[in-house]
Amino acid sequence: MSDPRGGFYRRVLGSLLDDGLLRRDMSVLVVAGGSADRDVLRSLGFEHVTISNLDEREQAAGLEPFAWRHEDAESLSLEAASVDVALVSAGLHHCRSPHRALLELYRVARVAAVALESRDSALMRLGVRLGAVDEYELGAVAAHGLLAGGVANTATPNYVYRWTEREVEKTVASFAPHARHRIRFFREFELPDVLVTSARGPRGAVLRLARPPVRAVTRVLPSQANLFAFAIEKPDSVRDLQPWMATVDEPDARAIGRRYTIER
Repeated sequence: MSDPRGGFYRRVLGSLLDDGLLRRDMSVLVVAGGSADRDVLRSLGFEHVTISNLDEREQAAGLEPFAWRHEDAESLSLEAASVDVALVSAGLHHCRSPHRALLELYRVARVAAVALESRDSALMRLGVRLGAVDEYELGAVAAHGLLAGGVANTATPNYVYRWTEREVEKTVASFAPHARHRIRFFREFELPDVLVTSARGPRGAVLRLARPPVRAVTRVLPSQANLFAFAIEKPDSVRDLQPWMATVDEPDARAIGRRYTIER
């Protein structure tokens, strides 16, 4: 079976390597990670990777040549800017607070935080309404024998939180309002073969029939794609400061004074 998410994962990281944001010798922390991350990062030649997860069983999955670490994506034990790149693929939506987990990635990264998730779109919302796409991730819990795979790796199926470009921008701007951010966005459409073949009843037939026309629509309207990724470049403390900031923590009185009276 094809692995559209794995292919998308490689293309996203490959693009970030090509444009110079990432380098293969950078230190990488993967959260909510496992063997799929190992395969992609190893195939691209990354050298210094630590794969972390709440589930200790991932350690036994054979993650060599990379290191393993037990971490909660929503409360990482690492210091700020302690790794070059913080990365997650299809993990944020398993968190009780996807926004908190994203901002933890941002906090510990020195160069960039990279995430691959599902995109919130009219097409995906229609799919949920028609029952073709899950609103709560029952399949992951089923794949773990009803014992794990849900929210925070429990047996409770997690809500599938889907993102938009604007939501990413607002989340980061709220956390780090002192700076302007460069964010790269990536979009593709594909339905995993495993989703189509494992669906019971008429759902599988509907998904097979829908795949070609939906793919055609998303080529014309990429905003309707289901695969979504974004790379948040960490701002430079001087170059990217907001025009009304003198330093990260202190506003510029002259810049603000040109627009508002400053009370003393």
